[in-house]
Amino acid sequence: MGTYSERIRSKLTAAFAPARLDVIDDSASHHGHAGAHPDGGGETHFNVVIEAAAFAGKSRVERQRLVYEVLASELKERVHALSLKTSAPGES
Repeated sequence: MGTYSERIRSKLTAAFAPARLDVIDDSASHHGHAGAHPDGGGETHFNVVIEAAAFAGKSRVERQRLVYEVLASELKERVHALSLKTSAPGES
C-alpha cells in the first residue's frame, strides 16, 4: 500500500468510522492517460467503497462532497481521479 492509499484510508477512517472501507489504487489501468503522474509511481486513480452511518439520510452528491472535503489535500496534490461508492449501513 502506498503513501496516498494509506492517507486516504486513515483520513476516511478518522472522519467516518466506516463499517466497510475499500481503497483500491487503480492507477495502473490509467498508465499513459491524462492525470497519470509523470514519475510513474501510481497513486493517481482510486476506487473507494465506503459504508458509514454518517451517510444515512444524505444524497449521493452530499456523500461525495463529504468525502471530497476530507480528501481535499490529496486531490490537490496527486490524486487525479476518485471513484466513490458510498452507502449507509443497511443499504445495498
